[in-house]
Amino acid sequence: MPKGYIIGHITVHDPEAYQEYVDRDTPILQGMGGRFIVRGGASETPEGQTEDRHVVIEFPSYEAARAAYNDPAYQQVAEIRKRTATSVITLVEGT
Repeated sequence: MPKGYIIGHITVHDPEAYQEYVDRDTPILQGMGGRFIVRGGASETPEGQTEDRHVVIEFPSYEAARAAYNDPAYQQVAEIRKRTATSVITLVEGT
C-alpha cells in the first residue's frame, strides 16, 4: 500500500506563537502514525514561488494522512498555525 504524506509550505509571521503549534501538533500527528521527514532546514526554490519553511510528514497510507489532517484535535491546533503563519498544505499519495 502506498504511503501518504502531509506536505506543508509555511511562512511564519509570529515565531513565538507558532512554537505552540509545533509543540502541540507533533504528538498528535506522531500518535496517528506520522513521521516527520522534513521540518524546516535549508531550502531553495529554483522554479516558481513557495513559502519559507517546508514540512513533510509520512504516514502509513494516504487514508491515514487524510484522517490525521482532518482529525478534530489536529484541526483545533491548526488554528494556531493559521493565525501565526501563511501556509499551503497538500495531502499526497506516495508511489
